[in-house]
Formats: sequence, C-alpha cells, structure tokens
Amino acid sequence: MNLPTREESQKLLEKYIENPALRHHCEMVAVAMEAYAEKFGEDVEFWYQTGLLHDLDWEKYPDEHPNKAVNEFLTNYPQELKNAILAHAPFRTNKEPETKMERYLFACDELSGFMHAYSLMRPNGFTGMKAGKILKKLKDISFAAKISREDVNKGFELIDGEPVEHIQFLISIFSKE
Repeated sequence: MNLPTREESQKLLEKYIENPALRHHCEMVAVAMEAYAEKFGEDVEFWYQTGLLHDLDWEKYPDEHPNKAVNEFLTNYPQELKNAILAHAPFRTNKEPETKMERYLFACDELSGFMHAYSLMRPNGFTGMKAGKILKKLKDISFAAKISREDVNKGFELIDGEPVEHIQFLISIFSKE
C-alpha cells in the first residue's frame, strides 16, 4: 500500500482546515481510529490517517463533503482510505460503511464530537468521565444539538458492540491526550 507519511497528511489537514476546533475533531477521530487499529491488529498508520483526513473538505466545501476531498485532495491515497471517508457520509455518497475500518470510522466520528462537547463542560475533561453519563446526555437533544443522534446510534449498530464499551474505550483513549 502506498500511503503518504503522517507528516504529509498533517500538512494536508493544515492546508484545508483552519478552524482549530475542526482540526482537533479530526485529530480526536485519528487517535480513536489508531487505538482501534491497535486493538484489532490492523494497520495503525492507515487507520490513523483515515481518521485524520475524514473531514478534510468540510470547512471549505461543506456542500461537496466528502466527495471533494476524495476526488481532488486525496488522489494519491489508497482507495480503501477514500472508501472509508465516503462511507462516513452515506447520505451524501450512497456508500454505506461495510469494512471494519469504514464501520469504526462512522462509529467514532459523531460520537467523538459529542464526547468532546461534554468534556468541555466538565472540570476534569475526560478524566473520570463515565459512559453512562454520555448515554444520558445523548438523550438531551438541546445539548450539542448539531450532532446527529441517529448517526451515533447507527455507529453503535455498525460495530455490533455495546454502547457502554465503545464509549468507555474512547474515554480511555481521549483521557490520555
């Protein structure tokens, strides 16, 4: 597989995403994907970069996301990475998450954003955070209202896991940052 370096991908991220919050989100998803790759014995670098680049065109081309990035910015990246990025937005691409990497990218994306929003209202951020509290907060549709609860729940289904286990795993990863 011909994968650019992590540094090259980071530079690409910095070229297309100026918003620090969106960059942070991409980096959170990258760290989550890297951790899952380690857990499953998958290619850590490949999963990390897929997470890092998944929203590459969101800031400058929101109406064309993620097609613009896949078709124009990521031409020298492996098709499997591009497929995963397409599959994290099936309502725009008609590409449903199928592979393990595609399913986990989908499952980590919206939930990571929600968890970050929740961490900002806590004095210790992710430290001491409980999965049950996240699940309870997900029911409050006025909190982090732009985050799709439907996508979060679809993510849980896609990875065939218990929501508590997935959330607790992400808490353990994000509390290290």
